[in-house]
Amino acid sequence: MSQKWIPPEQYSAALPKATVFSCLMFTDDAGRLLQLKAVEEQRLERWQWPGGNLDDPAESPWQVAVRECLEETGIEYRGAPRLLGTRYIAPRPYWPYAHLGYIFDGGALSQAQLRTIRLDPSEHTAWEVRDLEGWRPELTPEQYECVAAFLHARSTGVPCYHERF
Repeated sequence: MSQKWIPPEQYSAALPKATVFSCLMFTDDAGRLLQLKAVEEQRLERWQWPGGNLDDPAESPWQVAVRECLEETGIEYRGAPRLLGTRYIAPRPYWPYAHLGYIFDGGALSQAQLRTIRLDPSEHTAWEVRDLEGWRPELTPEQYECVAAFLHARSTGVPCYHERF
């Protein structure tokens, strides 16, 4: 069986499409998870970590996480990249592409650092820190499982992979 060479533009046009996001996961000094409340009431993931989509192909997932964190919280993260894991979200009825995510460890924020959070009001209305069980009422079972998996990865140092179909 011989394969005919296909120009990269033609080959890539036929591949399934995916978008990329990345974020920083923070806790406070007591190990409670920081999450931001999205403006859109109808969002499936109403509570989320500081982060966003890769919009510029010249920007790396790490750069996206740091930039979005600054834009969304005012926190200028200066630590080194520490990948906690990746997440795959299958195409959904309202979004025709797969969504690939990189979750990085932002470390622990002191109470003084938390008080400096300045939300972008066009994206988030509030921020909170809670222990894992405290987040359960706000999350779907799948979201809770995802948060638990990434917190576990952080505590063990073993990266995780989480997917949603």
